[in-house]
Amino acid sequence: MILTSHSAMENTDSKTGVWLGEFTDPYYELLDQGYEITLASPQGGQPPIDPISKLTENLTASNRRFNDDPAAQTAFGTTRKLDAVNPEEYDALFLPGGHGPLWDLANDETCARIILDFYNSGKPVAAVCHGPAALIKAVELQPELLNGKRVTAFSNAEEALVMKSDNIPYKLETRLKELGADFHAALIPMTSHVEVDGLLITGQNPLSAGPTAKALIERLQTNEVPETN
Repeated sequence: MILTSHSAMENTDSKTGVWLGEFTDPYYELLDQGYEITLASPQGGQPPIDPISKLTENLTASNRRFNDDPAAQTAFGTTRKLDAVNPEEYDALFLPGGHGPLWDLANDETCARIILDFYNSGKPVAAVCHGPAALIKAVELQPELLNGKRVTAFSNAEEALVMKSDNIPYKLETRLKELGADFHAALIPMTSHVEVDGLLITGQNPLSAGPTAKALIERLQTNEVPETN
């Protein structure tokens, strides 16, 4: 799992970072299915957490579990630097959101090369909410990557609802469309929505984080079933 290291927003003193539930929901979905998880980030160490995601109204069951899980907290506080990650050692990639990826992961060549290594090796790449921003740099390196691909991410309508449009460098939905993606979103903002297109699995918003992980697990389990002649 690759997490953002970025906490600053534009035109405001408000902070951002990882949206906690978008990390904890997938983390425990994968952990409970027996997968080993390595956490990484551009700067390594403790990623910033969006303070709004820790408010009571945004807490999920997995957030509470995380608060009582010293092992998970230690893993989160000691993420590996991206340049120390060897994609060959892993079966899949997951990119949680929070607004932070709009700045760092979207412009991080190491992250982009990791994404492309997984994708071009036939390994699934999953991302949720603003996590798909990491695909922007990957498209710069491999321009056809998103052409016609069904994807989702935090929508322009949702950005307006959370009133962050003036505090971000661009709207992710618009940028993904510009890069050739076939963008789809739920009819009702802030409801769960997941798109699966081959190896690319994307979720729209915080409520989509767990379902995105479940779709990734389904893809991994399908790959594990031996083919019959």
